[in-house]
Amino acid sequence: MVKIETKLPKEKKAKKKGKSKLVFWLVLGILFIFALAFGYWLFHTVMSPNVTTPDGKEVVVYIPTGSTYEDMQSILSEADILVNPKSFNWVAQKKEYPENVRPGRYIVKNGMSNNQLVNMLRGGLQNPVKVSFNNIRNVDMLAGRIATQIEADSASISDLLHNEDYINQLGFNNYTIPALFLPDTYEFYWNTDAEGFVVRMFQEYNKFWNEERKQQAQAKGLTPIEVSTLASIVNKETNMSDEMPRVAGVYINRLRNNWLLQADPTLVFAWNDYSIKRVLDRHKEIESPYNTYKYPGLPPGPICIPSIAAIKAVLNAEDHHYFYFCAKEDFSGYHNFAKTLAEHNRNATKYQQALNQRGIMK
Repeated sequence: MVKIETKLPKEKKAKKKGKSKLVFWLVLGILFIFALAFGYWLFHTVMSPNVTTPDGKEVVVYIPTGSTYEDMQSILSEADILVNPKSFNWVAQKKEYPENVRPGRYIVKNGMSNNQLVNMLRGGLQNPVKVSFNNIRNVDMLAGRIATQIEADSASISDLLHNEDYINQLGFNNYTIPALFLPDTYEFYWNTDAEGFVVRMFQEYNKFWNEERKQQAQAKGLTPIEVSTLASIVNKETNMSDEMPRVAGVYINRLRNNWLLQADPTLVFAWNDYSIKRVLDRHKEIESPYNTYKYPGLPPGPICIPSIAAIKAVLNAEDHHYFYFCAKEDFSGYHNFAKTLAEHNRNATKYQQALNQRGIMK
């Protein structure tokens, strides 16, 4: 039997092998092009700018507590800062942001990439807000002022400050709670709740009332809360910080000599009528523990949230022999001080005449 050779000629083998290599490199080239294209798309989607803000300025975005990813999308949509919301959503999904939405106040800058924006929101990298308060009459007014600056609403703050069990744990009661707060500017995260605000204020209170200041208070025969109570009266007697230590000295002299304080601002507080410009004899008849014309010693608590300047004025009260003071008749805001009742009456007459000339009767 004759065998038939089935082998291909060498030329045909080489040709076939060449085609296989060509196909391989062609496929590899196509894959490389696709990889480059995907890489470019991925880089563009993740790292390229996708935020455009009005006039290139920073935009503040607030995400309330309890917000879902859908809520957050609506917030960004209303802000109208995303060039391509779909690409942002893709990056957010890949980084598992929908399961990690964090409340807060965020500063969004022009030109941010999806990666930067998602990392900021997912990481809760919010910017703090500066919370300020001063010239506050009571804790309800304070609650309203604070609620305009952080997420906590005024009702939640007010309710907490009227919760006797809670404030007792902090060492205060419904009369003395205004002494907890020290008017100043503080940094808070916007999503701070009512308790978070009060806890921070308690920390600031303890920081302020260090051993040195406690000893200063003790040297005056006062507790820190009593210092704040007297400071609140001083605050309402004068707006002149350079005069506050002298006014404080008058009241300390009265306390040490067991005199009635006879502080007109306490009567205004008792009447809860801040329109009173001239305290009359009828005002002195009100039945109230804040009536310092009837009851000796300090009232049961501050009549306002005193300024730090007034608190320091009490701690550094002037050591003098004045027992009386009366507003100057020139309405400069300063006072005439007197050691005797006769001298004081002369000063008071001059001031009353000035009031009459201006038609201030009540």
